[in-house]
Amino acid sequence: MADSTSRSTSRWPAIGTRWLGLGLAAVISVVTLGLALSGQLTLYIAPESIWFACAGAIVVLIGAIWSCALPLGAEAGHGHDHEIEDEPTSRRRTLALVGTVSAGVVASGVVIAALVLPPASLSVELAMARADAGGALFAGADTPTLGVADTTTFGVGEWSSVFATASRPEIYDGSPVTLVGFVTPGQADAVNLTRMIITHCVIDAQPAAVPVTIDAAKYGSDLTSTGQWVEVTGTVKADDDGSLRVLPTSVVAIDEPGDPYEY
Repeated sequence: MADSTSRSTSRWPAIGTRWLGLGLAAVISVVTLGLALSGQLTLYIAPESIWFACAGAIVVLIGAIWSCALPLGAEAGHGHDHEIEDEPTSRRRTLALVGTVSAGVVASGVVIAALVLPPASLSVELAMARADAGGALFAGADTPTLGVADTTTFGVGEWSSVFATASRPEIYDGSPVTLVGFVTPGQADAVNLTRMIITHCVIDAQPAAVPVTIDAAKYGSDLTSTGQWVEVTGTVKADDDGSLRVLPTSVVAIDEPGDPYEY
């Protein structure tokens, strides 16, 4: 009876160890593959990284399935001498256990949140908070190939860099643009058309913005409200002071795109 109770008691640490290792990794792998199949993984990582993430998830799942052949508790290894522990050793083991349990609770919470909460893009508030945190993105987008590059393919990120760094802004005067982004507050009579730019994943996401002069009386105040997604068609205007802005000929309210980022 005592042996049975001892075995039952020793199973729980083994189960906890397996959950913290294989269990969490397997769940995250399944979530990753599910997001990839639904096309929503781009809410978290750049498209070119999807194949790598999926390959890693498959490898983890294969390893998790294979590890199920190991007896429960095999992770702890063998060969312990079972000698009586002194007080410092016992204290270290207790601290290690507390740390493991705390980390397990946090990690489990993250995994459960990933399962329960719907995938979502980065918020407008985050974009506004990061707006002044960095310099111009895609610096150099307007160099050596000027006059050759098709600026009609530029997104908000490229135009943001051009607006911030162009040494000859008059070159862009009259350039046609069609841009998609969300509205954030601007200066004077302009609003900013903003887009989050991702290099690898959402952790490194930074906002890029271009000023757009939208006449609220003409297009309606709804189109200038913060967070509203719009499609702007118009031309670039070079002002006398060398600054650039977009003069729209059309501003249309749209839903948030399935892939809300630029890369």
